[in-house]
Amino acid sequence: MEGLDYRWIQALDAVVSQRGFERAAEMLCITQSAVSQRIKQLEKHMAQPLLVREQPPRPTPAGQKLLGLYRRVRLLEQELLPDIRPGENSQPLQMSIASNADSLATWLLPALSPLLRQRRIEINLMLEDESRTLDRLRSGEVVGAISMEATPMPGCVSDYLGRMDYLCVASPDFQARYFAEGVNREALMRAPAVAFDQYDDLHEVFIQQHYNLPRGSVLTHRVRSSEAFVKLALQGVAYCLIPKIQIESELDSGGLVNLTPEIMLTRRIYWHHWALESGVFSEVTAQLLAHARKRLPQ
Repeated sequence: MEGLDYRWIQALDAVVSQRGFERAAEMLCITQSAVSQRIKQLEKHMAQPLLVREQPPRPTPAGQKLLGLYRRVRLLEQELLPDIRPGENSQPLQMSIASNADSLATWLLPALSPLLRQRRIEINLMLEDESRTLDRLRSGEVVGAISMEATPMPGCVSDYLGRMDYLCVASPDFQARYFAEGVNREALMRAPAVAFDQYDDLHEVFIQQHYNLPRGSVLTHRVRSSEAFVKLALQGVAYCLIPKIQIESELDSGGLVNLTPEIMLTRRIYWHHWALESGVFSEVTAQLLAHARKRLPQ
């Protein structure tokens, strides 16, 4: 970062994270004018715009790269300083990870828990659809992301974690009401389903591939919670695709039934992280890989 003033980038980071100049100024304990001036100096130094001045402000592609570098340097600094200067360990190490809802609901927390008990870490889990978690890593907001994309970004590593096997399930009452004659195109057109959000295409891909139904042709509830998927299915509100490892007890008890035992939708998931890791960050990667490879089908 030769020639760059950390205070300039700190101002850019504050405006983006606080979603405005006023809050950024309050956080940095300086005036809004000073915040604006620092960002202008940074843009002059880089000879290009780094901030799109709309509401809320957002970084340009060049600004994203700069923020990603800055945040990684800050994280490394947080980890390094206590080793060099004893007494600097009063603040916990802040670590942000982007995860999809299904991983969070199944294997991710058990994988992180041993490290969280042993280390003074402040974890921030950012929940996104698995198609968008890499955007968080790309912007520098997180140190790692769980994704179904196998190809790593420049400067990053992609480690294979395992498979997520999805079953199409519903309650016995729901099955009797909508799928008494089996799962077919006509029944699917009437039966309500569940998706995570507008970016979640798992269910759309499933009915398109196996039942030749076009996208947007079925009634779909949108619920940003994997646990809520299970509850809606148990209560007979909808059918949905749920990871097999999440509903093993419900299947055993008969609370949920597999509507399409001949069909299982499989997605491979990967842990994306920056190539240069040390200390706690490398421990997190090791812990996630070890636990996922024991818990998830390979």
